[in-house]
Amino acid sequence: MASIFTKIINREIPGHIVAEDDNFIAFLDIMPLVKGHVLVVPKKEVDYIFDLEDDHLSGLHIFAKRVAKAIDKTISCTRVGVAVIGLEVPHVHVHLVPMNSMGDINFSRPKLKLSEEELKSIAEKISNAVEL
Repeated sequence: MASIFTKIINREIPGHIVAEDDNFIAFLDIMPLVKGHVLVVPKKEVDYIFDLEDDHLSGLHIFAKRVAKAIDKTISCTRVGVAVIGLEVPHVHVHLVPMNSMGDINFSRPKLKLSEEELKSIAEKISNAVEL
């Protein structure tokens, strides 16, 4: 069965996509820790990050860097934090989280519930700043 991320990649369900190339896609987390929380995902469905081929693993991080630079330009933050947990969805994903304190990347805290309009606005700002 396809993961929820594969369904976003295949446009079977909506996603607020901020960047995409042939191998990777980045979209807003719909239950973010903070505004601008983005997930970076390889298009190839692999469950565990360390099962990615070396070129795909390095490509994922280079793609994530470009998205993080765009987040840094458009979302007020001290820096963009990176987390790979890997238990929530059986599809590799990197969390890019705008941070002003360590608490901003605490996954046990309540998630934000943003309106569709707010998500769309944030996605457009980040997308416009991505340099691929």
